[in-house]
Formats: sequence, C-alpha cells, structure tokens
Amino acid sequence: MYNIRGNKQSQGTGHRPPGEDSPLIGEPQREEQSSPPDPSTPGKGPSDSPKPTPKSSLTANLIQKAKRQNNTFPLFAEGLTRNRTPQEKALALEQQVLMLTKELKSQKELVRILHKALEAAQQEKRASSAYLAAAEDKDRLELVRHKVRQIAELGRHVEALEQERESLTQTVSLLEQQVQELEQHVQLLMEKNQAKQQVICVLSEKVTQDFLHPPNQPPKPSDAADRDFLSQQEKMEHLKDDMEAYRTQNHFLNSEIHQVTKIWRRVAEKEKALLMKCAYLQAKNCQVESKYLAGLRRLQEAMGNEASECAELLRQLIQEALQWEASDASADGVELSPIREYDEYGFLTVPNYEVEDLKLLAKIQALEVRSHHLLAHEAVERPLRERWAALGELAPSAELKQLLRAGVSCEHRPRVWRWLVHLRVQHLQTPGRYQELLSRGQACKHPAARQIELDLNRTFPNNKHFTCPTSSFPDKLRRVLLAFSWQNPSIGYCQGLNRLAAIALLVLDEEESAFWCLVAIVETIMPADYYSKTLTASQADQRVLQDLLSEKLPRLMAHVGQHRVDLSFITFNWFLVVFADSLISNILLQVWDAFLYEGTKVLFRYALAIFKYNEEEILRLQDSLEIYQYLRFFTKTICNSRKLRNIAFNDMNPFPMKQLQQLRTVHRERLEAELRELEQLKAEYLETRASQDPVVPEGCTSEDEGEA
Repeated sequence: MYNIRGNKQSQGTGHRPPGEDSPLIGEPQREEQSSPPDPSTPGKGPSDSPKPTPKSSLTANLIQKAKRQNNTFPLFAEGLTRNRTPQEKALALEQQVLMLTKELKSQKELVRILHKALEAAQQEKRASSAYLAAAEDKDRLELVRHKVRQIAELGRHVEALEQERESLTQTVSLLEQQVQELEQHVQLLMEKNQAKQQVICVLSEKVTQDFLHPPNQPPKPSDAADRDFLSQQEKMEHLKDDMEAYRTQNHFLNSEIHQVTKIWRRVAEKEKALLMKCAYLQAKNCQVESKYLAGLRRLQEAMGNEASECAELLRQLIQEALQWEASDASADGVELSPIREYDEYGFLTVPNYEVEDLKLLAKIQALEVRSHHLLAHEAVERPLRERWAALGELAPSAELKQLLRAGVSCEHRPRVWRWLVHLRVQHLQTPGRYQELLSRGQACKHPAARQIELDLNRTFPNNKHFTCPTSSFPDKLRRVLLAFSWQNPSIGYCQGLNRLAAIALLVLDEEESAFWCLVAIVETIMPADYYSKTLTASQADQRVLQDLLSEKLPRLMAHVGQHRVDLSFITFNWFLVVFADSLISNILLQVWDAFLYEGTKVLFRYALAIFKYNEEEILRLQDSLEIYQYLRFFTKTICNSRKLRNIAFNDMNPFPMKQLQQLRTVHRERLEAELRELEQLKAEYLETRASQDPVVPEGCTSEDEGEA
C-alpha cells in the first residue's frame, strides 16, 4: 500500500523515481538514481541540483517504509513455517502471490498512465517553448493557426470515427438479430430432434423388450384378425410419429410467422417514419424555395426596369426558378413528389399567367400550399379522415357541424354532399324530374341556350375537365344548366350559375346530383331575387357586408375609405358564385362543405376572415391603384386553411343570425325604395322624350326619310 501511495505522489510531481518498482516483489532496494536531464530545458545538468528537495525526501521516506515492509517478510514467512501445515503455507503463499501479481498489474497500469502524462507534459512544454521562442507575433500567430488546424483535423477525424462507430453499431445490432433468429431456429431444430430421439428411444425399448421377453403365444400367421390388429397398431404408431413431427413443424412455422410479422411491423413502422420525415423535408424544401422566389421578386421590384448585368442575371434566375422541378434535381433517381400540375379535382396548382410577376406569385403560392399540405397531412388530415370514416350514418348534430367546418375528406365528400343536398330539396324532388326537364329542352329551345353556350367556354379555364376537347364535363354542364332554366323560369339563366353547377359536377360527378345541388343553392339556401335580373338580394348583401366590415375591421374600412376604394367591386362576385373564382380549390371546397349545411352566414364569415387574414398587407398600401391591383389576386395568396377557418369561426364571434337578418331587411327595403325611385325617374324621362317632337337639324334627314 505504501508503494501505491508513493506512485500517486510521483504522479503529482510530474516524474517517477526509477527504483520505486522494486519493493513490489520483495527484492533489496537500490538507492535513488537521479533523473536524466531534459534536453529541452537549457542550462540544467545532472549536477545542477545537489540539494534534496522536499519532493525527493518524501520519495526517500516512502522507499524506506517499503524496505522495512519487505524486511519483515522473512519473519512473516518464518512464522508461517512454525505455526502452519505445508498446505496452509502453500495456500497463503499462493494468495500472497496473487495479491502481489494484482498489485504489480495496477502498478504497471499506473506507470503507463504516468508515462502518457509525462509525454503530454513534455509535448506541452515543447510547444510552450516554441511559442515563447518565437521572435515576432506573426510566428506566434502561425503556431496558433497550426494548432487550430490540427484541432479541426482531429475533430473531423473524431466525427468520421463516430460515424464509423455508429455504422458498426448498426451492423452489430443486425448481426445480433440474425444470431437470435438463428439461435431460435437451432432451438426449434433441437426440439424437433429431441422429439424424434424420444420416439426412437421408445421404439428401441419396445423392440428390445419384445426381443428379450417374447410373448408366450406368438400370433399365428393364419390369424387374420390378429394380423389386422397389428397392422392397425403399427399404422397408429406411424401416425403418432407423423403427428408429433407435424406438431413440431407447426410450432416452428408459427415461430417463423411470428418473427416475420415482427419484422414486417418493424419495417412498416420504419417506412412510416421515413415517409413522415420525407414529407417534413419536402415541406421545408417548399418553404425554402418559396422564400427564395419571394426574395427574387423583391429584388426585381427594387431594381425596377434597370438595364444592367444584375437585372439580366435576376431575370435569368427567375426564369430558371419557374422552370425548375424537383424531379430534375434528383440525380440519384429518388423522386420527392414535386408539385403536381393538377389537384384532385383537375384545377391547375400553378395557374398560367402571361405576366411574369404573376407567374412568380403563382409559383410561390403553389409552394406554400404544398408546404402546408405536407405539414398538416399527418397532424390534421389523417385524424380527420378517421373521424369521417367512423361517423357512420349522417344526421344533423353539433358534431357534424364541427366536422363540416373542418372540411370533408375527398373520399367522403360526394356522399356527404348528396346527403346535404337531399336534406334541402327532398320536398322538391320527384322521380324522373331531371329527365323530364331534359326532354323538354330537346323539344323546345330555351331563350337562355345561346348565353349558356357562350359561358361554357369561360367556365374554369384553369381546370382540365373543362378545357380538354375530349372531356365529357362541358356536355354535362350544358344539360344541367338547360334543365335548371326550365326548372326555374323566373331566373332562367344568370351568369355565375355555370360555376356553381361546375363545382357540383366536379365533386358529385353525376348530372342529376349536380342539378339538384344547383337547385338547393339557388332556391333554398340563397335569398329570393339573388339571381334575378335586378340582383336585389345580392346588392343588399354587399351593403350588409360593408356594415359588418365596419364593425369587425374598423381600421381596414377607415383605410379603404380614405383612399375611396369600393370593396363591393371585389366582393360582389364572391357571394354570387360562392368564392368559386377566388379561393384555391382545397379551401374553396371546405367553404362549400360548411355553406351547404349552415347557409349564407358562412359566406359572411369567410368574407370577413379573408380581409382579416390580409389586413396588415392592405394597410401597408398607400395608393388606391395599388389597393385595387392587390385585391384582384390577394385571395389566391391564402394557403393556410386552418388559420382562415379559425378566423372565420372563432375570431369573428359573436356573429348572431338575428343581426344578419335585421341588416338584410333594412338594406333590402332601402334598395327596393331606390329601385322604385329609379324606375319612376326612368318613366318620367321616357314620357318627356315621348312628348317632345324630334328636331332635325337643317341639312339632315330623318331615319324615316332615309329609308324612303
């Protein structure tokens, strides 16, 4: 124990006396030898330190104690010789040898550690000496840089070793799994072999017993019954052996199936995790690309129409960004689901604009939509689909209302819409009504047929189902609109109905279902005269919206009023076609999901939410022309459906239906009074024109004279 403590002291002093190892094995100690001089330390030799230091005296004391300890060993051995038997002496000596061997190993390990520490200290000393010996700061700086480079290189080497260690760890885990599977397989084979060995042993014992103790009366060969019994017994034994073998095989196969199932589940979970990670990376990539395009657009706006190399380079970058696709960038053949050209209902995800600025905005918006869709797929859409799948039979309820506000998944939307339409028009539906209206249209041409034909080509030019020459949707839309013109002669046809019917066709995919959906919207959901020639109810709703905007968004209304911007120029079409031309398809259909169940109140909620969503952007615009230009396309920049829905159904509360009905009544009465006044002025003007004789200027002829 003294030797160990002495070594600890040597470790603390930085060097170890060479004669300190000898007390471990009980040999006579040698005198201390002076350490060799360090060649890196100038001016110091072996004769420079004649006086003993406290450090060397402490080492000498430890050596003397070790000598005394070793000198007592013969006395101890003599005592063993006197008092113990030879076996006990040998055992004690073996234990002491083991103890000393163990202590020797620890001492050697300590020597090795001290040697490493000494080498590190000497290396540090040499580096410090080189640093202090440098004459200029440049040399010292170069030394520091060299050390930094060495540290960086060692860091990279450590990272490479860490990666190699991780790969080796994964390889080891896979090999361990394989070893476990092989061990289980071997265990099953051993069990099977053991079962067969048992069967063999039983049969061997039986054969031996029959051989040693033959029966007293062996069966007679002529006895057919005994022969049959023996053959049946032999067959039974064979069947038992087969059954045991099949049982063992079945156990083995069940174990294999269990292992395969575990592997499959593990692979499925890993695949799911990889798909989620891939979707997250895709979303991040879309966000980065969107920010990149937005930065290019801001640079383009800042540079204006300058003709310089930077402007040309910027235009080239924008052109490349618009043409870039993720499939071109995947050199390893892995496709990360780039932005699709069309969505589930045939709408273009990136609209084709002629102006380059709008093209850039469309690409930015498509990337943001893709990013939100990928991030919300696992967190929002999957639980929503599961809730719709578990809903079962549809019935009006608060839960259904909340689900419809959250949106219907694509696979359940046709079924839900048919139920919502039937709920509203079941008192109007009669069997064969749609076919009857089609027959009437074939027998007699409707006055609105020409206008319907003109509007067919204008219906959703950004949807492949209405632009493809071979598509059947235009013919279906024509028949639906003609049937409705015969169904409701007071309206006949109004521009905007083609978009309502087109949305119904895209979702329901059946002419008759789309026809009754159009009937439900025009005749049961919207107020009367909404699509009449005067559009009285539509104009009244615009005034109601102005009042609600003043109440809910006073800053915005004060701003647009200051610049004399009339928002009804933008919002009138929103209500007339239920946002069909304004919002992107996935948000538009979520609006329709709630609209078909709750009615026109949803239109006001979403109109207010759209302005609230973009309020800060509008407030930053300080010119009426800029505001109008922004309002033309700002609805297409909305891509976060959850945020818009939260504003519509939470931030806009309270939103009582009673207040909405009162405002509608007030504005409708005022509007009807204004219309009556206009009609009266028109009648007076016509009477005045009729009472006055037409005056023909001299030298001119009247129309009657010209015709004669």
